[in-house]
Amino acid sequence: MGDRSTLGRPPLTERRKAETRLEIARAAVRLFTTRGVAATSVEDIAAAAGISVRTFWRYATGKEDSVQPLLTAGIELLAGVLSEWRPGEDITAAFDEAARATVAEVPTMVSLVRLAQEESGLRAVWLRAHNDAELVFADTIARSTGRSAGDLQARVLAAMVNGAVRAAVEHYAESGRADWSDLAVVVWEALQTAMRAFGTEPGV
Repeated sequence: MGDRSTLGRPPLTERRKAETRLEIARAAVRLFTTRGVAATSVEDIAAAAGISVRTFWRYATGKEDSVQPLLTAGIELLAGVLSEWRPGEDITAAFDEAARATVAEVPTMVSLVRLAQEESGLRAVWLRAHNDAELVFADTIARSTGRSAGDLQARVLAAMVNGAVRAAVEHYAESGRADWSDLAVVVWEALQTAMRAFGTEPGV
């Protein structure tokens, strides 16, 4: 019988892989911010992350692609919140509690989004992450509301939620702020706007 504390958690090897991906992403953003994307090589990122170049290529397909874990963490967080949500329920508390789990990544993530507005390679990664997120959100919303897979209303709400989050994070990044509480407010206001437009504003 395994340790009860490990139930429901990813295996240790998977957690280590996830942490390695995040460390590579953090190192890449630090270098992109200080040197610029063009002046940063895969070798530079690997050295900054404390890994070999060979290991880098096991976790990423390119230097711009290596930042994706910082973007997908937030997507997975929101998908988890949406999976527990039902129309008419207030998900403010659930959103706030779940989001605090990624508070340490906020400054780095915001720096990345800011860079993505100027660097086409990073912009492509940012948009691809949200394109993938929309499919995840649609499936999650369909299941949480008892709708069938591919339901049009679920897909429309997923598109609205996805667009609201992307617009909110970009708006926040452009403002130059880097405080978690401010970002939470901006994202939550955007989500409320999307759900209100859909007729399912949380807490109503």
